[in-house]
Amino acid sequence: MAIPTPIPSSSIDTTFRKTTNLASSSLNSTILSRSDDYFASVTNLLTPTPPIHKPGTFVHTGAWYDGWETRRHNPEPYDWAVIKLGIIGGGVVEGVEIDTAHFVGNYGEKVLVEGTYIDPLSSSTPSSPSSEEEDVTNPKFQHWTTILPLQPCGPSCRQAWKLAAPTKPLTHVRLRMYPDGGIARLRLYGHAIPPPPLTTTSGTQPLEELSSALLGGLVLSASDQHFTPASNILLPGRGVNMGDGWETARSRTPSHVDWVIIRLGLAGSIEKVVIDTKDFRGNFPRGVRVCGFPRQEEGREREPEVGDGGWVDVLGGEKGCVADAEHVFDARKGEIGLECQGRVFSHVMLTLVPDGGVKRFRVFGRRAL
Repeated sequence: MAIPTPIPSSSIDTTFRKTTNLASSSLNSTILSRSDDYFASVTNLLTPTPPIHKPGTFVHTGAWYDGWETRRHNPEPYDWAVIKLGIIGGGVVEGVEIDTAHFVGNYGEKVLVEGTYIDPLSSSTPSSPSSEEEDVTNPKFQHWTTILPLQPCGPSCRQAWKLAAPTKPLTHVRLRMYPDGGIARLRLYGHAIPPPPLTTTSGTQPLEELSSALLGGLVLSASDQHFTPASNILLPGRGVNMGDGWETARSRTPSHVDWVIIRLGLAGSIEKVVIDTKDFRGNFPRGVRVCGFPRQEEGREREPEVGDGGWVDVLGGEKGCVADAEHVFDARKGEIGLECQGRVFSHVMLTLVPDGGVKRFRVFGRRAL
């Protein structure tokens, strides 16, 4: 297979800026099985926040580590963990990061990453795994494809590789660690694939959360991400605290606003908008504005910027916000601008007046076919 390109640790975030970490528990990714995690739980691999260090903290098995750590003296060539990606339609991976933060005398020396695709519709019920998914947890499962060939790792550092070409769609990934040891985080940079379209009994497209990261929604740019990244606002659920929302620095400049531009995972109508300030109590924005950018003709597509013409006002101007609450604007109640009717949008922009934090930003509509 083609050789991946190593990415310096200082360039990882900029290199994969326009991707999503698909191997994150915040996107519902889960561990299905592992060879061993005696010293530190394998579930830590999927924690969305950076690894932390607690020197001098000990648990029953030894020193506490924020990562995955296996026993010494592995009799097998490698330890392994199987991960189910949380995105419904699978994802395409463009880059892989192995973070060995705080593992120094006990880091895994080499890694190899494999992937496979299992049709999510092959299961008889959503809560019952298919026989193929049960097989994928077996160490003898034969249908893995290598996406990152064997690579050396170093102690306590971020290491990433840009793949020579994006993978085919994947639903499951297996991480091999040679021969044993510890890894703090696995990050798979790529793009979620929306599931196939569905129709209602009336023959129309159902309402979907077009902006969701689970359907491929992606933050393209933001004015400020001082406290937490803007990408958090596209995550499922309502989160647990301010740390999994988007919060900007305090502004002192008159007429200042903060903004974020999002490419919808699915182009479509805009029929409902939800702006959630959960957990933001003394730092929610005074108000918000929402604009949509209409889908361009094929061959003329481009990523819009904040100052471009063509943005359409979705809410009819600035709307006030309150602390720790969901603000819902519904077309059925006349709360979505008439200019939006009958139009297909590919991007949206949320503006905070003048600054502050929001937990989630959800745009619902019907996908354009």
